[in-house]
Amino acid sequence: MIVTAICIVGGTGVLCATLLYFISKKFEVAENPLLAQVQEALPAANCGGCGYPGCSAFASACVKASSLDGLLCPVGGSDVMAKVATILGKTADNVEPRVAVVRCNGNCEARLRTNQYDGTRNCRIASQLYGGETGCSFGCFGYGDCEAACTFGAIAVNPSTGLPEVIESKCTACGACVKACPKNLIELRRRGPKSRRIYVSCMNRDKGGPARKACDNACIGCSKCVKECAFDAITMANNLAFIDSLKCRLCRKCVPVCPTGAIIELNFPPRKEAAEAKES
Repeated sequence: MIVTAICIVGGTGVLCATLLYFISKKFEVAENPLLAQVQEALPAANCGGCGYPGCSAFASACVKASSLDGLLCPVGGSDVMAKVATILGKTADNVEPRVAVVRCNGNCEARLRTNQYDGTRNCRIASQLYGGETGCSFGCFGYGDCEAACTFGAIAVNPSTGLPEVIESKCTACGACVKACPKNLIELRRRGPKSRRIYVSCMNRDKGGPARKACDNACIGCSKCVKECAFDAITMANNLAFIDSLKCRLCRKCVPVCPTGAIIELNFPPRKEAAEAKES
């Protein structure tokens, strides 16, 4: 009796295994050998900056695509995409490197605290509850969601200013910090020649008076920078100036005309007048 039961169970198991084997062979999908090569060429960061859930998914998209237009690994940049293009026999656009910039210059001195938040130190949670601890509802909370989201250690909140700062040498432009900020204060911009960039470090869309009252460094929508720019690189919308990095010629003429210092210039040599004043 027991032997018969064992034989029946064993026979059923063998039959099921055989059926599963033949079914798997019938519906087997052969993996493209190029997939492994492409995946090996990628940096294995799995950051999601490419728009796919990981490097494996991105590699699969590259292999299946008829062209590499619109496909970019932000961590590896043009060098990695050139390798992928070589493997697949396709062409890849030469994409200019980008870097994250924080569009808030409301440090502790410029943006005084008007209340104290006792809840969870999380920007996304705080943004759903109220505008912040200062008079500027557009400014950075400083709770570090962007810092926590960055897997490369490229952004950190400065405790003295309460604002996140980007470490350019570590930034891969994956966009994780951009997605993490509930106030959309972080932007990916062209790294620029010699890492030089000019941008408006403010997102306050209030009119001049209220904006200046909330933060000494706020853009007040005076349009002086717009009038100064000879390349039509600066536009004004909702009381806020924006500099188009594709049109900007880095002449820096807009920087000194801003009455609040809302326009930031990075990695430029000292201005001639500043150097002369220092020498005298």
